[in-house]
Amino acid sequence: MESPLLSILLPSILCTLILILLIKMLTLHKTSNPSNFPPSPWKLPIIGNLHQLLGEHPHRRLQNLSKTYGPLFHLKLGEINVIVISSSEVVHDIFKTHDLKFASRPELMAGKIILYNYANFGLAPYGKMWSKLRKICISEVLSLKRVMYFKFIREEEGNNLVEKIMMAKRSPVNLSEMLLSLSNVTIARAAFGKGSAQQKRFLLAMKKAFENLSGFNVADMFPSWSLVGEISGLRHAMEQVHKEIDGVLNEIIEEHEGKNLDGGDKNEDVVDVLLRIKRNGEMDLPLTMENVKGVIFDLFLAGTDTSATTMVWAMTELIRHPKVMQKAQLEVRKVLYGKRILEEQDIRKLPYLNQVIKETLRIHPPGPLLLPRLCRETVELAGYTIPIESRVLINAWAIMRDPKYWKDPEIFRPERFEETTLDFGATNFEFIPFGGGRRICPGVAFAFASMELWLAQLLFYFDWELPGGRNIQELDVEEAFAMESPLLSILLPSILCTLVLILLIKMLMIHKTYNSSNFPPSPWKLPIIGNLHQLLGEHPHRRLQILAKTYGSLFHLKLEMLLSLSM
Repeated sequence: MESPLLSILLPSILCTLILILLIKMLTLHKTSNPSNFPPSPWKLPIIGNLHQLLGEHPHRRLQNLSKTYGPLFHLKLGEINVIVISSSEVVHDIFKTHDLKFASRPELMAGKIILYNYANFGLAPYGKMWSKLRKICISEVLSLKRVMYFKFIREEEGNNLVEKIMMAKRSPVNLSEMLLSLSNVTIARAAFGKGSAQQKRFLLAMKKAFENLSGFNVADMFPSWSLVGEISGLRHAMEQVHKEIDGVLNEIIEEHEGKNLDGGDKNEDVVDVLLRIKRNGEMDLPLTMENVKGVIFDLFLAGTDTSATTMVWAMTELIRHPKVMQKAQLEVRKVLYGKRILEEQDIRKLPYLNQVIKETLRIHPPGPLLLPRLCRETVELAGYTIPIESRVLINAWAIMRDPKYWKDPEIFRPERFEETTLDFGATNFEFIPFGGGRRICPGVAFAFASMELWLAQLLFYFDWELPGGRNIQELDVEEAFAMESPLLSILLPSILCTLVLILLIKMLMIHKTYNSSNFPPSPWKLPIIGNLHQLLGEHPHRRLQILAKTYGSLFHLKLEMLLSLSM
């Protein structure tokens, strides 16, 4: 004799509400973009296109999407508009024609917390301080003169690597670990000097920092949801990493301040250089201690894993291509015949070795996706309107494997660089392993000098094969080396759980703020359905009677969009 129970109606109510919510959110996304906005794959509410980056490394997935939506398309990653570029011609417009408009970086939680509130030059937004830090890096820290001075470090550490491998005799060696250690120690010596007691502690802290800086950060994709960083634990993790790194850097800087070097001493390491500039006031804008620490951090962030990764890929491809290995070794051993110890000046006589490294950078760039840029004002690109504040993601990996620019792009063939005079992103934008424009990596000279010397040493002193008699065809380069950022397939479950929790909290807060201060009392509510769930289990009038015993003879219920007062 009662009305049908809500337990019968609730499933259809929920389905209807979810459908309406989906339609409204999809309509909102569609109407917020300009008429000539770049094409885009279909989106889901809240997460946008995040689900479409599952299944493969992000750069490969983006390449596949570009085959459908073109070399310039749009993704919605959470709340963020991302413009994905897979065209050398469009990259030319970004790096040359509109370089200043795309010279900034988006705000990232890591830059704010770990990197001293953007006191560095790698992730800092465009501005006067960034320009000054870039000038310091180009003219002082990573100048050609400074790079040449540090050659003794590269030579000594390369010789140490050779000795370690020789000590192993015919036993297998873990070359990946050795090369990462080589790169880390070399940069640490250039930055702090050989005798720094904090070197190992700093490198361990940096390893934790890399883990926080790699991959997609859910908090960066939902900047208006401030609770995301708290609930996901990302903010706390980054604060701990920052605290650890800052403590070590303070000790290193204190060591160097006690040196009392004269200005311009030829034995200066990077910390000495930065402290001299700070002490002497050699900038229009004063250099802060946070700037000193930020620049040191940048050197490791950009240099250590990059060089080691490229070296491992180079050796992998040489082992997979015995004829290329033979040709490279023949050049090295013929030109350097009779040498007991290799020096950097010898490397200039090895053009094929240079081509091997360039081909490695082309087919296995250390950063398949360049660091994102921020559009500082609305720009027209390739006939599309790119709104201000859009993030631009350049798929360098896709461009450097595009058959439009490269013959047989999937084939490892160093000889292709005999036929061209490509530079590193200065005028040729089909070859951009280090980026380009104002934001090009300032450490190219240091990195390339290191890789050339070390690869020459590996080929000069040793013959290489896979351990255990394995066939080279068994070496799967996609699975053998974990050189990419963590896949979204690992991150998405935690992302979704965090977003659902945040959404519940925000919607509950919204419901609460809609009510006036003297509004009738109410039971707790759920997003969307309000108090519907509290009318299940008994006849509605009996359930309302039970609620009245708790909330009084006049209380408030939220039944979806219908406001109900029960007396």
